[in-house]
Amino acid sequence: MRKWIIAALVAAFVVAGCKSTDTQEAAPVDEGTSATAAAGGAGGATTSGVGAGGVSGTNLGAGAGTAKVPPATGVYTRRIVLFDFDSFVVKDEYRSTVEAHAKFLQANKSARIALQGHADERGSREYNIALGQKRADAVKKVMQLYGAGEAQIETVSFGKEKPRAEGHDETAWAQNRRVEIVYVGE
Repeated sequence: MRKWIIAALVAAFVVAGCKSTDTQEAAPVDEGTSATAAAGGAGGATTSGVGAGGVSGTNLGAGAGTAKVPPATGVYTRRIVLFDFDSFVVKDEYRSTVEAHAKFLQANKSARIALQGHADERGSREYNIALGQKRADAVKKVMQLYGAGEAQIETVSFGKEKPRAEGHDETAWAQNRRVEIVYVGE
């Protein structure tokens, strides 16, 4: 009898130990707009935290800004950062765009963005997913240097799965090597 009680207690502790203790709420993801579905089911990168439901986060206090999306004027209309071939270095010509969006995030603590990294069609799927992620992370790092909060920025890579320009030449490839700045809630 005593062995049964001990076994039951051990089983209860094991079950309790398997239960998640994370207090953060998971961000809802609309299955119809996941990265895999957006890539036409071609096995594109998947993400959590970016979708129709938005990005979950913590309340940043009463002093937090209230605007979630910048006005669609001036520098805020520029939402694409282009990259050189096989590179994830943010070019100087895009610094003002990245800085403006970072300053908006700094002033509006409730605003959230997704940085979507992309690559051209050359290279393997795995290589391009990694390169797209490095590009998104590079833009995130620059934004953080300009004052944007880490919790405000999600990064995701689509690799070569979502080309901006169709074609198999340098003109198309140059447009596909990019990071897109997408405000959550737009």
